[in-house]
Amino acid sequence: MANINISLHSKVHKWIDAIGFRLNGSQTNHKDNVTTNHYFFETFNFFEKAKNNDLKNSKFLCFDAYGEKINVRSLLDLQTAFFENISQL
Repeated sequence: MANINISLHSKVHKWIDAIGFRLNGSQTNHKDNVTTNHYFFETFNFFEKAKNNDLKNSKFLCFDAYGEKINVRSLLDLQTAFFENISQL
């Protein structure tokens, strides 16, 4: 299962670099050792959480055009939410 998560992490970061997402902010909760990165492009935002800076524990979260939370399980989930959001501009 770890290979799937690392692969997802790699795919997501390759895609966001190609699109031109920017890192808006990064916060670390030192008590739980969880780092949260906030990325954005135009009106679309998403979050990445990693515990102990371990990529196999990275979780991605974004929101659809209606503000509903989407737990990203594949690159397609993120891309779908992104293009729905951008098409509403």
